[in-house]
Amino acid sequence: MNENEYLAKTVNEQLEAGRPLVLISIMSLQGSTPRHSGTKMVVGADGKCYGTIGGSLIEATAIRESRDVLSSAKSKILSYKLSGKDAAAPGMICGGKAELLLDYLSESAENREFSARWREAVSLGNDFYVLTHLKGADSALKILGHAILHRDGHVFGASLTASDIEKLKPELHTVSTTATLPLGDTRVMVDRIRKLKTVYCFGAGHVAVPTAHLAALAGFRVVVIDDRPEFASMERFPEAANIHVIQDFKYALAGTEIDADSFIVIVTRGHQYDRTVLEQALKTSAGYIGMISSRRKKEAIFQALIAQGVKKEQLEKVHSPIGIDIGGETPEEIAISIVAELISVRSKQSA
Repeated sequence: MNENEYLAKTVNEQLEAGRPLVLISIMSLQGSTPRHSGTKMVVGADGKCYGTIGGSLIEATAIRESRDVLSSAKSKILSYKLSGKDAAAPGMICGGKAELLLDYLSESAENREFSARWREAVSLGNDFYVLTHLKGADSALKILGHAILHRDGHVFGASLTASDIEKLKPELHTVSTTATLPLGDTRVMVDRIRKLKTVYCFGAGHVAVPTAHLAALAGFRVVVIDDRPEFASMERFPEAANIHVIQDFKYALAGTEIDADSFIVIVTRGHQYDRTVLEQALKTSAGYIGMISSRRKKEAIFQALIAQGVKKEQLEKVHSPIGIDIGGETPEEIAISIVAELISVRSKQSA
């Protein structure tokens, strides 16, 4: 279960059980943080926490403030600025700031219905937007309502009219994760929810590090696989959802569920390993397969696989040399070209 599914399920189950909650969202941030805008967590009426917005002081402050929100039944926006010793704390914003919405959700019929629609949209794997309609600030802050906006234009939620949605539409495509858009004398926090695609990065070397980082920033779930524990580590890949240290690339995909939402990126340290992983990848239903290579290396590997019985049509779906040709040479430039191609394929699949 991914993060979106977990949060939608938690909110729905808490409200259906008659328990109010606080939905904490990172509305905006500046500086370096372990999470990104749009990251959410839940604080229940019983004080239990579900999910994380990155830990350390900022999360502790949000949890403490959430108890006041539950007591007063009033939402609030929390601005958090770090400087001095706080900024040096592990995992904190380095001299930056964050704006958090502490959204009080009562167990009302309206909120229960909203949470059910949210959970349903996530479970169906649809791309959609969660809209939170806000008015005022500080002690005068008021949540006017919540809405679900589907890609086909269908809206669930009463506080936003068809005219409101039309006014927001020109800016919606610019939202990558979360943004706050003005709407008359109100504003709307827009959370863009995409069907989660997982990038399986085979190889944990110098190209893999910026590739994993950029893929995570672009909204992909990232899993890194390598046979070297000193390379495949959370220290090198802090944004990765999982790190798999394998014994041998011959079993690189063993136990891994690869489907149409899986993007396979092959950037191992040697031709033989790339070929071994590619041979296994071609037996899956992956939505994307890309292999780093020169054109000469690609032809050599392809001819060897054809000689083993792999059909030419199977190889035609492999993106190799991997990435969009931008003339890059450094690991960072190659990573940009790879992730640009991943985004392009994801967009075409969504369309």
